[in-house]
Amino acid sequence: MWRYIINRLTWVVPVLLAISILVFSMLHLVPGDPVRAMFVESGGATAEQLAQIRHLLGLDKPLHIQYLDYISKALRGNLGQSIITQQSVSELIRANFPSTFQLALAGMSLAVLLGTFLGIVAALHHDSWFDNLTMLIATLGVSMPSFWLGLLLIYVFGIKLRWVPITSGTDLKRLALPAIALGFQAAAIIARMVRSSLLEVLKEDYIRTAHAKGLSNSVVILRHALRNALIPVVTVVGLQFGGLLGGAVIVESVFARRGIGQLLVGALQARDFPLAQGCVLFVAVTYVLVNLAVDLIYGFLDPRIQYHTDSTAL
Repeated sequence: MWRYIINRLTWVVPVLLAISILVFSMLHLVPGDPVRAMFVESGGATAEQLAQIRHLLGLDKPLHIQYLDYISKALRGNLGQSIITQQSVSELIRANFPSTFQLALAGMSLAVLLGTFLGIVAALHHDSWFDNLTMLIATLGVSMPSFWLGLLLIYVFGIKLRWVPITSGTDLKRLALPAIALGFQAAAIIARMVRSSLLEVLKEDYIRTAHAKGLSNSVVILRHALRNALIPVVTVVGLQFGGLLGGAVIVESVFARRGIGQLLVGALQARDFPLAQGCVLFVAVTYVLVNLAVDLIYGFLDPRIQYHTDSTAL
C-alpha cells in the first residue's frame, strides 16, 4: 500500500514542476515588452515607472534567477503582488476561492446525483426508450459547451420565465443556474460511465450466482453489482471535479459571479500578469492535487490497483 502511495506522490512532483515552469513562462511568452503592455490602455508610462515595475517583478535579473525566486516564493505561499490593486495575490485568491469552490461543489453534487441516477436506470432498462433517451441527453450534454448552456439558461429561466434571478450571489436561487451550466456536462459523462460499468458487472458470474441463491433483484443490484460498478466511476468523478474547478472560470464570467474566474479574467484584461500567473498556478495545482486524492482513494477501493503496481515495480 505504501509503495502505491509513494509511487503516486513521485509522479506528482515532475507534474507540479512542469506546471510551475509553464506558469512562470507566461510573462516571458507575451509578444513584445510585457511591462509596456501593462500601460497601453493608460497611455504609456515613463522610463522610471517601467524600470520600477521591472524591478518589482524581478525582470532585471537573469532568467534562471527569476525562476528560482518565483518557485521559492510560491512554495512559501507568496505569489507576488497585484500590479493594479497593490494587494497580495495570495490574499486575493484566498478571498475569491470560496465562491469558486461553492460553485464547483454544487455542480459536482448535481452531476453525481443526476448522472448516477440516470446511469443506473438506463442500465437496468437496457435498450428501452428510457435508455435511448438517457444516452441522447448524455450525448447532448457532452457536446454542449458550458458557456452556451449558461447563456441558454439565463435566457429561458432568467429572462423569459423569470423563475430565478440571474444576478450574482451566494444563495441557492442564484447558485442554481450556474451549477446546472457547470455540472450538466459532468452529469452526462458520469451517466454514460455508470451505465457502461453496471452493464459489465451485471454480466459477471457472481451476479448470476447471487440470483441463483434466491436473493432479490434489489439486493443483488445494491449490495453486489452497484458497489463494484461504481469503483471506476470514482476516477471519473475526481477528474470531473478537477475539471469543474477550471470550468468555473468560464461559468463565473457568464453569470458575473465573484470567484477565481472573474479574478483571472479581470487580471488578463488589465494585463496584471502577477495576478494572472497566480490564478492559473492555483487552479492547475488544485487540479493535480484533486487527481492525486482520487488516485489514492481508488487504491483503497480497489486493491487490485496496488497489486498491479507492486508486481510492475518488482
